[in-house]
Amino acid sequence: MARRQGKCPDAVGERAVRLVFEQRDVYESEWAAIRSVAEKSGMSPVTLRLWVRQAERDAGVRGGLTTEERQRLRRLERENKELRRANEILKAAAAFFGAELDRRQKR
Repeated sequence: MARRQGKCPDAVGERAVRLVFEQRDVYESEWAAIRSVAEKSGMSPVTLRLWVRQAERDAGVRGGLTTEERQRLRRLERENKELRRANEILKAAAAFFGAELDRRQKR
C-alpha cells in the first residue's frame, strides 16, 4: 500500500468516506470496505476509519461530538486558557502594586 506524505486533500477524504458508505454492503465487513477504499485512495485505513466514524457522528448515526461541536470546544478551551493567563498576569500585577503601596505608606 502506498503511503502519502502530509495531509490528504479534503475532497479526496470526503470522496473516500462516501465510497465506504456506498460499498459497505458489497464487502463482508465495514473494515474490509475501509481497507479496500483506503488502498485505492492511497491513505491509511486507520485514518479513513476515523474519518468514517466522524462522518457518522456528524450525521447523528453515532454518539459523540460532531465536527462543529469539536471545533467550538477547541475554541472555548483556547479562550479559557488565554483568560486564565490574563488573570494570572493581573493577579501578579495587583500583588506587585499592592506591595509597592504598602512600602510607600510605611515611609
